[in-house]
Amino acid sequence: MVWTDLAAAAAGAWLALLLLPWQPWRTRERLEADPGVLAQDAGSTDVTVLMPARNEAAVIGRSLAGLRSQGMPLRVIVIDDGSTDDTGAVAARAGLADLTILQAPPLPSGWTGKLWALEQGRQAVTTPYVLLLDADIALEPGLVATLREKARREHRALVSLMAAPAMSGFWDRWWMPAFIYFFKLLYPFRLANHPQSATAAAAGGCLLVTREALTAIGGFGALRGAVIDDCTLASLVKRQGLGAIWIGLTRSAVMLRATGLRGFWRMVARTAFTQLRYSYTLLTLCAVVMVIVFVVPWVALGAGGAMGRALGLTAWILMGLSYAPTARFYRQSPFAVAALPLAGVAFLLMTFTSAVWYARGLRSRWKGRDYRRGPV
Repeated sequence: MVWTDLAAAAAGAWLALLLLPWQPWRTRERLEADPGVLAQDAGSTDVTVLMPARNEAAVIGRSLAGLRSQGMPLRVIVIDDGSTDDTGAVAARAGLADLTILQAPPLPSGWTGKLWALEQGRQAVTTPYVLLLDADIALEPGLVATLREKARREHRALVSLMAAPAMSGFWDRWWMPAFIYFFKLLYPFRLANHPQSATAAAAGGCLLVTREALTAIGGFGALRGAVIDDCTLASLVKRQGLGAIWIGLTRSAVMLRATGLRGFWRMVARTAFTQLRYSYTLLTLCAVVMVIVFVVPWVALGAGGAMGRALGLTAWILMGLSYAPTARFYRQSPFAVAALPLAGVAFLLMTFTSAVWYARGLRSRWKGRDYRRGPV
């Protein structure tokens, strides 16, 4: 009887998700590179690219090559954030016509490394638009012009794209699309893109923002200690009425680095407990909910009676229906859809890792830096 009730709760939760008016499980919000946009004003230089880089020698050359292929003049500023490899030398050999390489000063207290590096670059920007681009993301030709055109046409102060995973390793192929799926459930794109909604979200790996909006919020100093800096930036722009924002999926921006098990685990743990506002109460509630919706359907298939098995199977099918659009977008196999409960359990364990870090005095850990817990 208990398993039947829990399986009914799981099935009800997945059905409710599918019926939400804003449909966060869909993949309708998307944008691909349109090389035809370049014909409108291919000669203008109104976009500056800011690329923070810390030990990115293995990938930064390909990322800068993607900028070289855009078919429009771009100012590119690479901010070397204390690299101990050949990041700066590789960037200098990229062959970009208007490239500046800055050395970020030592990281001051209260800042995260990426935001400190971006602030150094922001102070040198004079163009109307700023593209924040991670050093491990490559863009297809015409994507920068497409982003700029969308921002102009729809009067958006901020437009960002969730870069496609490299899909070149087992964990990358299985877990990265699931990560994006869960991100969309936490930050529904349709709500984030609606000017009257309080929801705000952005993908910091490929983000176009107006210089006017950045200046108005006080530069990156306004979010200097933020762990989830991209969504914090989107929230500030939207909340202060500086313009509408937009976030979507794309295959025209691709992550260059496959993420192994250890790297992926750390990537999720870096922000997971922050999502829960460092609350152990919310962590407990999150664990209960995730066990019900991901674990109970499978247990009910074996431990429940006839009704429990039917409800467990129903929950599993509804779960698969909610994940199917994401799996199709990233060309995953049916196995990935059926195995979503395993991914859900893994993400819960990553969240526990994040909470353990916090209990030990760490807010976050990334790129060889530990960010200690305390007022920022």
